[in-house]
Parts: sequence; structure tokens; C-alpha cells
Amino acid sequence: MKISSSASLSVLSFLVLLFSTGSWAINSNSVHGDFLQCLSSLHKPSNPIPIYTPNNSNFTALFRSSARNLRFLSPNSTQPQFIITPTHESHVQAAVACCRKHGLDLKVRSGGHDVEGLSYWSDDPFVIVDLVDYRNITVDVEAKTAWIQAGASLGEVYFKVANASKTLGFPAGFCPTVGVGGHISGGGIGALVRKYGLASDQVIDARIVTVDGKILDKRTMGKDLFWAIRGGGASSFGVILSWKVKLVDVTPIVTVATVGRTLEQGATDLVHKWQFIADRLHEDVYIGLTMTVGNGSRAGEKTVLAQFSFMFLGGTDRLLRLMEESFPELGLNRSDCTEMSWVESHVYFYAPGRPVEFLWDRDHETKSFLKVKADYAREPISKAGLEGIWKRFMGGQSPAMLWTPMGARMNEISESELPYPHRAGNIYNIMYVENWVQESESEKQLDWMRRFYSYMGRYVSRNPRSAYLNYKDLDLGQNENGDNEATRYIKARSWGRKYFKSNFERLVKVKSMVDPGNFFKNKQSIPPIKSWGKN
Repeated sequence: MKISSSASLSVLSFLVLLFSTGSWAINSNSVHGDFLQCLSSLHKPSNPIPIYTPNNSNFTALFRSSARNLRFLSPNSTQPQFIITPTHESHVQAAVACCRKHGLDLKVRSGGHDVEGLSYWSDDPFVIVDLVDYRNITVDVEAKTAWIQAGASLGEVYFKVANASKTLGFPAGFCPTVGVGGHISGGGIGALVRKYGLASDQVIDARIVTVDGKILDKRTMGKDLFWAIRGGGASSFGVILSWKVKLVDVTPIVTVATVGRTLEQGATDLVHKWQFIADRLHEDVYIGLTMTVGNGSRAGEKTVLAQFSFMFLGGTDRLLRLMEESFPELGLNRSDCTEMSWVESHVYFYAPGRPVEFLWDRDHETKSFLKVKADYAREPISKAGLEGIWKRFMGGQSPAMLWTPMGARMNEISESELPYPHRAGNIYNIMYVENWVQESESEKQLDWMRRFYSYMGRYVSRNPRSAYLNYKDLDLGQNENGDNEATRYIKARSWGRKYFKSNFERLVKVKSMVDPGNFFKNKQSIPPIKSWGKN
């Protein structure tokens, strides 16, 4: 297999390390040396394992490359002992075997959008397996399927599928730089969610490295593990290598539009009406809602800007007819609408005016300090409630909310079909985002986000207050350290039932069967109970 120039340099560094007499040289008392020797014993000379150490000049750049949240990239943040960039399945197997043998925590990064940084930092000495060079995509147009390696980004998937067929697509998220390894394993919500459901609903096979270094597929892993990794967070169970997914039918032409209204232009009434129709529209219609804060009509005043984003599987004429029937108050006009291909719509929503090739750019984003939270709304919020929300929302420094409508196909899938349980009865998902640029602002902005989230509790799902795994939030609770299984389970249940509802217990049982020693762990990983794995 061909190795990139950067990987070749890392291999050279690896070989230098093996025979060095410097501080990183192998000796019987060095964990680093023992780890490197372990990898050396498992790799084939014809297929060396690309590995970077802090001695490599580009080590820090690689570590920071796809990590998005500056909260976990400060000078005081821990860095990995090594970064491995696999180009072959056996490289991942070796990383698992050697980390387990030498007591190193293993983190796997496919895109770096883990908002709590759990894929690229740890309190313990750790190794990152960065799948940046493991991202092949093979499309079978006739079968309407694709095999996608875990390091591929959503943008690369969209581009590759569209290049193979103008009438096939894949239902997943909006941000093109998100990696499929984590996105699909946590659910995967996007503009086709009402038509086809989640990204994880499309998975028909997978390849995963387990704690004992074996590579399993759907047939060999069994129904329980195959169920768990499709929405339950695969990082609790092993290392996802690749997904086989169903591709879905899309129209050759889709219609997109964005209509913005401020509070002074009647946004409150429009948002209120949207809640009654967005999840009940024809399944071909997606109307997402984004709220941000901007300058009001008077100097020194703030206002809320509500943007209604359309993606319709069809032409402008039909969309206008549907909107005249269901949402005439918005006043969608022909001039607001643009017809384009399905793949072009992903550029339109993310970076309007850029060419489709933009989807191949994995690292164009400006990094910031970031906090994200999530909710699910099951009942419309009153106009008075919305006005109270706007008042508090405008107190944030740079806040945003994305309201994603559910309904249609999501109502037809059982809560227990996959670990992701937020199906029938949910009107929309809420993503809260707060960004800031100065580390000194962190405490203030985190406090604001937590207070705003607390205020929103009266309007969203209860018992439990549901959350979305892909918008991970450590404020919901963290795993208890130590060996007391009962305590760990009770602590984990506090956040686990918010992500998974009653599916949490089944996830614990699967974890207990496939990783009873809890090698694959993080601050919100599924905990094992050894006795459960024996049932």
C-alpha cells in the first residue's frame, strides 16, 4: 500500500528511534521504548506502521490539525505519547495490542469534532490513532451501497457518492469536515433525517477491532455488538475501521433557500408557527432553524435573527406550493430559491459560493473555544416562552441555536431499534453553541451556557431530559474512577439514560460481554459490569 510523504517521514523517524541512543531509545525501563518495540514486533517491513513522536518536528501540528476545540489545546493540555496514522487494518490491531500490553490509554480520532475532546486527550498517558490517512470510499452504484473507511469526512463521502451517481446520496450531518467514524456511531442527523432517518439507520455492515485485536464484521461480531455500535458510540466497544452503508435516492435537482427574519420583522410569530408544522410537512421538505444574535435596528440594541433553511427534494414550483399551503406566513418567494444538485446543497449550507471541491478540504475551519449542549422538544414553546428565551439568549457573547425538525421517517422507527432512542414524539432537536476567542473568557462563557441550558429545561423533554450523543456534554455527568463497578454504573446512568433512555442497560450488557476489562474508556464511555457479561 502506498504511504504518503508525511507517513514516510514518520516511518523513518520510527526506524531512527529503534536504533537511537538518545533519550527516546529503547531500554528495559522505558514504557516508550517498550511500546515502540511492541509495534516493531508486530509490523511487517513491507507495511511499516506510521508513527509520530514528540521528537518529530510536525508532531504538534499533526496533534492540533483536526482538533477543533481550543479548550483542549492550551499549553497546559496533555499531549499524547505517540500519534499513529494507520494506512492498513493491521496498524490499528497493533496499536490496540501494544497500548493494552503497556497500559497506555488509546484514543481514536476520525475527524476531531468530538466537542469535549475525548478523542484526543486523556488524564492518563495516551496514544492517538488518527485515521486521517485511512479514508478510502468505494461506491457500488448498482447495489446502492458504499464501504467507507472510518477516517473519511462527510464532505468526502458526499463528493464521492455524487461523483458516482447524480441520484444517490447519504443522509448525514451538515458539517463536511466531520469524520464518519464517530458521526455514524453516534447517530448522525442531517437534512435528510425526515426522509430517511439517521446515518446509523443506513449501516448494513461494519468492521471493528476489538480489545483482543480481532477484526470482526456483522456476521462475526453478532447482533448485540452490531446493534451497539450503530448509535451507542463505537468508541466504548472497539475501533471502527469501516462502515458499509445503504445509499438513498435523491432527486437530480433539489431546491434550497434561506430566509432570515429579526425580532422586529416578526421572528417570534414565525418561530412559533414553525414548531407546529416543521415535523409534519411532507418528508421531502426540510426546514432547519438557526438562531443567532445580531445588532438591532437601534444603535446599541441587540436582536435575534432567525434563519429558516430549506432543502427540498424537488423543484422550486412544488416547494412554493407546499409552503403556500403550510407556511404562508414566512413569505417564501421564488427569488429566495435556488435549484442545484444534492451535493451542491452541502456547500450551500456550509460555505455558500464555494465550488463543490471544497468538500475535500478537511481542515479549513478557524478554531475557537467551544461549548455545545443539546435538547429535544416534544411540545411547542409558547410565544411568551420564546420571548423569555430571546431575552436570555441575547446575553451570550456569540451564541447560536440550531433547531432540527424530526417527524416523518423518525416517527416510524422504534426507540429500541438502535441505541439512539429519540424517535416518535420529538418535534425537533436543539443544538446550543457558544464560541469565544480568548481563554480568559472561558469561565464566564461556560457559566452563561450552563445557566441558559438550565433555563431551557422547562421547555424540553423530561424524565429524562434527553441529549444527543454526538453533541457530547460532560456536564451531564462523568464516569467514576476506581474499581467499584456499582458506583461506576450508577454514575454513568445519570448521563447514559439522557443519551440512550432505556437502551442504556442493553449497552452496558454488550460492553460487559465484549470489553469486561474496560480498555476502551473515556469520561463518558459505557461501563462494564463483569457479572452481566456472564449472563
